[in-house]
Amino acid sequence: MSEQLAQVRRVVRQFLAAQSVDSVDVALSGGADSLALTDAAHRSGCRVRALIVDHGLQADSRKVAVAAARQARELGADEAEILTVDVSGAGGPEAAARRARYAALRAATTGLVLLGHTRDDQAETVLLGLGRGSGPRSIAGMKPLDPPWGRPLLDVPRAATRAACAALGVEPWEDPHNADARFTRVRLRTEVLPLLEEVLSGGVSAALARTAAQLREDLETLDALAERLRGAGPTLDARELAEVPAALRRRVIRRWLLDGGACDLTDAHLRSVDDLVGKWRGQGGVWLPGSLVVERTHGRLAMNRRELTRGD
Repeated sequence: MSEQLAQVRRVVRQFLAAQSVDSVDVALSGGADSLALTDAAHRSGCRVRALIVDHGLQADSRKVAVAAARQARELGADEAEILTVDVSGAGGPEAAARRARYAALRAATTGLVLLGHTRDDQAETVLLGLGRGSGPRSIAGMKPLDPPWGRPLLDVPRAATRAACAALGVEPWEDPHNADARFTRVRLRTEVLPLLEEVLSGGVSAALARTAAQLREDLETLDALAERLRGAGPTLDARELAEVPAALRRRVIRRWLLDGGACDLTDAHLRSVDDLVGKWRGQGGVWLPGSLVVERTHGRLAMNRRELTRGD
């Protein structure tokens, strides 16, 4: 057994043991990461069902999905199911495919779905967050456990999953989209990260992944503190929150907005609502996506759904 195959099996076995599960779903694309993950999940002793999403974006997509299902069974999966999705909507094909894939996987599972994201994927996610100024949650990257999603390979380099497949005698499918420079992630993977590795003498992907893990610990601590301040009820006491440090206060507001049904929140949304607390000058309400408006009345914040009318 190769060292890389042993590494992949070890981290997956440890991850699943910590979750105390005896069955698991694996999101399988047919690529090296998800194939190595399927093998490791089977070797851990769990019952494994492979879920293969056919996006229908390429002429031979069904053939690729059928081949991945066959490989899953050869690697020990107890079941292999192909999920066909319709890729449409805003944000371009990459974002639309991601939405469709996650929706299909969520609908198909009742337990834990393992995803084959590696340390390299985590590094790319951190760089994207940095470049877009998306805030600490994006820079903190992907969580190892974010039910129903499980990512046991976040500390494993992509090279290890390729080596594991070679040791297994399995030929991974190479998605042509992964070499298409029209996609931002592809350019990060093939141009930006290699240049950073050269300029900074290596270890960049590992360092970015460590940064994400450290920041995630800080976020979890701050979120726990914010939850204590959140309290119960449909409104927030703005006068009490005014005494709370801004970074913690915005976390309280974010949690309150999400609990109230807000979605697609940006940093600008949060700061505008925060101004009703920290920079209160009698200003009007803050409109949020979904016809929601947050207003301050008698020292409390309330969120209501209203239709925007001419003159508002």
